[in-house]
Amino acid sequence: MNSLTDNSLMLQVKAGQVEKMGLLFERYHRPLFAFFYHSSANATASEDLVQNVFYRMLKYRHTFTGEGEFRTWMYHLARNVLADAARKNKASLHHQDVADWAEKIAGGPSADGSLQQAQDLALLQRAMARLSPDQREVLVLSRLQELKYEQIAQLLNTTVGAVKVRAHRALCHLKDVYFKLENGSKVREL
Repeated sequence: MNSLTDNSLMLQVKAGQVEKMGLLFERYHRPLFAFFYHSSANATASEDLVQNVFYRMLKYRHTFTGEGEFRTWMYHLARNVLADAARKNKASLHHQDVADWAEKIAGGPSADGSLQQAQDLALLQRAMARLSPDQREVLVLSRLQELKYEQIAQLLNTTVGAVKVRAHRALCHLKDVYFKLENGSKVREL
């Protein structure tokens, strides 16, 4: 996805061609869903949050200048939507079946995978849930949303070096948690 094309589409939306928002929705609704799902582990809430981001894009289209990357601006809005939702729903959101969100991210019915893959994915989801929100956010943005460190630094209002350190520490912590969970499940199987 060409960021210039994204920027030009959003500039057209800003100029009043709101129908162009449909193209941006097609490009970014799945990545946004994944971002929210990895933060909340709730498919229904994640779908609602995606809709809120696109609503805010329309509402605040006048703030998009086209100077930075569209994705950075979009994730800035997404972070605000997530923070607002967290303030509203201080209760933690419940987990849903891994297959539900895997299908959403893939964009269609999941192929019959092995039981082991499903178990590994569930274990990874549990490990991600045990990370702090900051650690989870930096991993989702860097590894799953594939944002560049420079984009994340701009989004988080920090330096590229700080983002690299946060991502590395979060990944190390995720690995530790994952292997502890994995070893715990193997002990129970015996």
